Amino acid sequence: MKLMLMDIMDYTTSDGPGFRTSVYCSGCNHACKNCQNPQTWNILNGKPTEVKEIFEHIAANDLANVTFSGGDPFYQPKAFSELARMIKFNTDKDIWCYTGFTIEEIFKDENLMELFRWVDVLVDGRFEEDKKDPDLLFRGSSNQRLIDVKKTLKTGKIVLYDYEPFVELPEEEEVFI
Repeated sequence: MKLMLMDIMDYTTSDGPGFRTSVYCSGCNHACKNCQNPQTWNILNGKPTEVKEIFEHIAANDLANVTFSGGDPFYQPKAFSELARMIKFNTDKDIWCYTGFTIEEIFKDENLMELFRWVDVLVDGRFEEDKKDPDLLFRGSSNQRLIDVKKTLKTGKIVLYDYEPFVELPEEEEVFI
């Protein structure tokens, strides 16, 4: 099976926590105003690449987890489902996935659900310029959500991913010399 691939970037830190191997695909019809990757909209801009080849690249990197982005991976749900299945059966990596679809839209489409079930964290929703916030972690606008997919599937309710990268240190006592 082939996936329309734009690029694979190793050791990124902007597409989820820690070091990540980010797989950027082509194909997206959301056409978000001021999208950071408009070159990925046309699916023909990508290179047809065997899913197994992409998996081998990901598996060779012992340190990084995985992020699917683009474009929109949910425009290629079968190929990304196959890639995610290979990752989950053969590694202990977590998978984050960015999409312009909302979780509510995904729930209504069995083809999209096929990929959704393999993902650990979903960043959902179109980028909205009027809600842009550079202080948000791992998303561009405040309408986008970080969704804990496993807990959402288990509870049947949308569960937001709980991520707090900044540890608050206890106040130090004053020391006089």
